[in-house]
Amino acid sequence: MGSTLKGGGEGDDKDDREEDGYIDFMEYVAALSLVLKGKVEQKLKWYFKLYDVDGNGCIDRDELLNIIKAIRTINPCQEIMSAEEFTDMVFNKIDINGDGDLSLEEFIDGVQKDEVLLDILTRSLDLKHIFEMIQNDGKNPETCGISTKDE
Repeated sequence: MGSTLKGGGEGDDKDDREEDGYIDFMEYVAALSLVLKGKVEQKLKWYFKLYDVDGNGCIDRDELLNIIKAIRTINPCQEIMSAEEFTDMVFNKIDINGDGDLSLEEFIDGVQKDEVLLDILTRSLDLKHIFEMIQNDGKNPETCGISTKDE
């Protein structure tokens, strides 16, 4: 088993610091550490890069919607809003100039000023339960080892 993960193509180098088309183990660990323990602004910059699929420096509605749908598939959360409603809310709240694209500045400033957006984005990328499932051999930690009777 190799120590590198091959990127899927152009624009997939979100954490490929060496820009060689591969994410090595240390780049992977750095990305996980940032998501789990980074400061809010650092996380938001990473989220922005994740959502900016085509790497053009802006997030459009389709990019955000597609990534939110993908994240919810991997990390289902108990959100009341659909992915479409969430995407609309994001653009209505933080697309200051109304051009249909979010710049890095609009994204970071807007999310930091809106506790609801910050909370939803943070929860959507909270990977703790996934790590717990890995540790429990793929079993849901909420149902794993729970006894219904006193022992």
